[in-house]
Amino acid sequence: MKASLGAILKITRKQQQLTQKQLAAGICSQSMLSAIEKDQYTPNAQILIALCKRLDISLETISLSQNYAVSDHNRFNETVDRLCNQHEYQQLNDFLQTDEVLAHIESDQQMQAYYYYLGVSTLHTSNDPAAAVAMLKLSLASVSDTNRSTLTRLGQASLAFIEAKLGHSQAAQRLVEKALTAMPTTKYEENCNILFYLAALANFELKQYQLTARWLIKGISFAADHNSHYMLANMYHLLARTAEVEEKLDLKDEATQREKIFAELFHEIPYDLF
Repeated sequence: MKASLGAILKITRKQQQLTQKQLAAGICSQSMLSAIEKDQYTPNAQILIALCKRLDISLETISLSQNYAVSDHNRFNETVDRLCNQHEYQQLNDFLQTDEVLAHIESDQQMQAYYYYLGVSTLHTSNDPAAAVAMLKLSLASVSDTNRSTLTRLGQASLAFIEAKLGHSQAAQRLVEKALTAMPTTKYEENCNILFYLAALANFELKQYQLTARWLIKGISFAADHNSHYMLANMYHLLARTAEVEEKLDLKDEATQREKIFAELFHEIPYDLF
């Protein structure tokens, strides 16, 4: 399982050799920061934004909770796993295109995983979104409409995000619906949490902020229902960014209401700081 929001803040703070008092200064009390780092309290949008900015944290880079096999040979899968977790996308892209890796893909499922990783690494290393789209479409090429695997859904949700970045609203929304349709029929794995984040991120790119918040609420509820913390840091961060944008658009009341929804969802009483 990936680190929780509190763990990410704590690890990053220590890496930068900051005390809790130094990080919290001007943002929140030291006791509140301690509670956040212990995952005993979920900060509101303003506090989370301030903490992330001070630590220079970017929580938009996604790592799979568990990676998929591209071969029956463990050393290939271990390399993919390591490069993904370290976000070494150029190395991953170069590795995937070696003749040795291609020669050891032995099943349709491995081919699907191969093109998924190639698409993701291309998205991060190329200025040509069309190239990433092509790879992800190859990942889905042999998939039937009845294939509801998490990997298939990840491919569809990733395509939705790229289409949103390109401004293709209708295509993005169709892919979001495909990726999230009939979720109960998919066996739960923590990578399922990513689907809600990608749906929200696609809508954020399209400036559909109400839909962004709706998918985040669903995603956090989904993770909580499965006793999972994976991707919560990302979802909270995106919620914070959404609230920040809405506040700039004079939608403070709506952002405040969303904060209340999250507080009720997690049975927490936010501190009254203002």
